[in-house]
Amino acid sequence: MNTRPGVDTPDHRGRTGLEEAGRGLDRNPDVKVREVELTSQGWHVLRRTTFDYRRRDGHWTTQQRETYDRGNGAVVLPHDTDRGLVLLTRQFRYPAYVNDHPDGMLVEAAAGLLDGDDPPAAIRREAAEELGVTLGPLTHVLDAYMSPGSVTERLHFYAAPYTPADRTGTGGGLEADGEDIQVLELPFTDALAMTRDGRITDGKTILLLQWAALDGPFAPAPAPR
Repeated sequence: MNTRPGVDTPDHRGRTGLEEAGRGLDRNPDVKVREVELTSQGWHVLRRTTFDYRRRDGHWTTQQRETYDRGNGAVVLPHDTDRGLVLLTRQFRYPAYVNDHPDGMLVEAAAGLLDGDDPPAAIRREAAEELGVTLGPLTHVLDAYMSPGSVTERLHFYAAPYTPADRTGTGGGLEADGEDIQVLELPFTDALAMTRDGRITDGKTILLLQWAALDGPFAPAPAPR
C-alpha cells in the first residue's frame, strides 16, 4: 500500500493528518464540509476543500476552494517617540518581484510565523532576530486575515516602544533560513510618506503606520475642551 507523507506517515516536518483540517467544522450551519484533499505540502500546505454552501435564498450549492495554510503570524512596529523614529526592515521578496515590483526589495515591519509560540513571544523573538532590538511593553493593535480568499493566516499586530539602549543586537535575520534583512531606522514622518508615494507597498506595514498616525504613538494630541 502506498503511504502518503503528511497523511499516513510523517512529512519532512514531522506532520501527519494534514488532510483533516476543516473536517467536522459545524460553527456555520450554512456550510457543510464534504471532502478535504491535500494537494501539496512543502514548508506550508495547500488543500482543496469541497463543501456545500447554503446561499441567502436558501438554495444549496457545492463549491471548491483551495486554501494555503502557512500558520498564523505576528507583526510589530517598534517606535521611539522621543526621537520620532520607527524601526523597519528591507528584504528581498520573490513573490512581489515576480508580480511587477521593480526589484523585489520591500520595506516592511518586522514579522514572522508563530511557530508554536504565543503571539507576544513570537514577535519578541522576530524583533530580536530581524531588528536586533529588545522590545518594551507590547500594545496589541488588532488581528486581521490579510488575504482571506485563499490564505488561512491570521496576523496579530503589535506596537512597542524602544530606545537606543534596546538595540542590543545587529539583526539581519537568520542566515540558515535564507534571511538577509537590512534594518532601517527612519523618521516616522518619512515612513508614513513612503506609504503614499509607493516606496512602502506592504499591506501590514501600511496598516501599522496609518494606525500609528491616527490612533497610536504619533497621533495628534486631542484638542482641549
